[in-house]
Amino acid sequence: MIRALIFAFCAVILAGGTSFAQTKKASTAAKQELVPPPMASANAPAVPAHPSPYNFPGVQYPRIETDNRVTFHFTAPTAQKVQVSIVNVPFDLVKGPDGVWTYTSAPQPPGYHNYWMIVDGAIMVDPGTQAFIGYGHMCNGFEVPEPGVDWYEIKDVPHGSVRTENYFAAGTKSWRHIFVYTPPGYDANLKVRYPVLYLQHGGGEDERVWIEMGRTNVILDNLLATGKVKPMLVVMETSATGAPDSPGGRPGIDGVPPAGGAGRGRGAAPGAGAPGGAGAGGGPAGPPGGPYGQIMINDLIPWVDRHFRTLADKDHRAMAGLSMGGGQTATITMVNLDKFSYIGLFSGGAAIGFGGRGRGGAAPATAPAPTPAALDLKTIYSGAMADPAEFNRKVKVLFMSFGTEPPLENPEGLKKHQEQLIAAGIKNSYIYLSPGTTHEWQTWRRSLYTFAQVLFK
Repeated sequence: MIRALIFAFCAVILAGGTSFAQTKKASTAAKQELVPPPMASANAPAVPAHPSPYNFPGVQYPRIETDNRVTFHFTAPTAQKVQVSIVNVPFDLVKGPDGVWTYTSAPQPPGYHNYWMIVDGAIMVDPGTQAFIGYGHMCNGFEVPEPGVDWYEIKDVPHGSVRTENYFAAGTKSWRHIFVYTPPGYDANLKVRYPVLYLQHGGGEDERVWIEMGRTNVILDNLLATGKVKPMLVVMETSATGAPDSPGGRPGIDGVPPAGGAGRGRGAAPGAGAPGGAGAGGGPAGPPGGPYGQIMINDLIPWVDRHFRTLADKDHRAMAGLSMGGGQTATITMVNLDKFSYIGLFSGGAAIGFGGRGRGGAAPATAPAPTPAALDLKTIYSGAMADPAEFNRKVKVLFMSFGTEPPLENPEGLKKHQEQLIAAGIKNSYIYLSPGTTHEWQTWRRSLYTFAQVLFK
């Protein structure tokens, strides 16, 4: 199938060079090499059929079959129609004489995927399994294993902690909720201070997703155990501010269609994240960095620096986000280069000159690959690159990633965009292309794994 061919092709490419950036070694000799995550080998044994790991004890369905198909059961004796929406695409279940509706999907790609039930037109969660935030409402989820791959699985290594905190934002006169990952040993040596990564979610999501779906703490624990990353704090917060133009996932707004709509998108639109495209210009109307940027700069970062043992300077501060969160990251960091030296744009925020499609509006399969517009360094990225030498001095890493599978991702556009950046004198850009994935969590887990290894070096 197409996904398998793309996977095999990109695996060969990445084996020889971890990113397009590595083909430009002559002009970027001081750059680190990207180290992408291990992926399943062609001869890895299949994982036996098993209940989804998110099911409650004793619940057999959803069940992940040996060939990566997923079987769903739903009991609704009086219902006239039952569907399961897998990543926002509905499929009909078949009713049995016992009132149990069933459906077995096509093979699903590795990683986490949202789903929910639609019963006579009403959105419902599957009661036998865990619920998660996504698409602006509560969903269920299932996990398809990647055979032989364990870098995002819990291992017998030292573990960090995920702390829940509340802080008061003076700018909005409201309490806000955050998750903070602290690395192993944080409480053992009170003299050590740490760099900080601020990590943003996608459209229709909130601060929970980078732990629940992204497995940030597990990925970093495993990387730390092998000495591949520097110990760091990770701060996760929603970008929703409560303002009328606040992003963060209200159904029908912010690029998130109402639940149950058609389409294949995994998150907010690639390259989008702010009105007008945060990566492409000045970001949302209003103060620099947008409404959430004001909260982050004036309230969140000072609070974190007061309450955690941080290295409170730009050289030890990073920000990254997926999809809409990539747009937020571009909007905020590019007008605050005195605060951030590391920038990560995962499937969003890169100024590659095409409009996003949103969760419910995948482009036709026959659509040509978008071509990036000519760069105007005085306007893209809020003008942060108008002086390339100054940008190179301030920013140590500009990391951009996509999955390789269009139309929901634009890998060719991203490669051409980096060519343009290098030609314009930007020397610190990196790109990572996730083989065989689209706008989905496996892309973003792999992006985090790769990005984390170039931080704070």
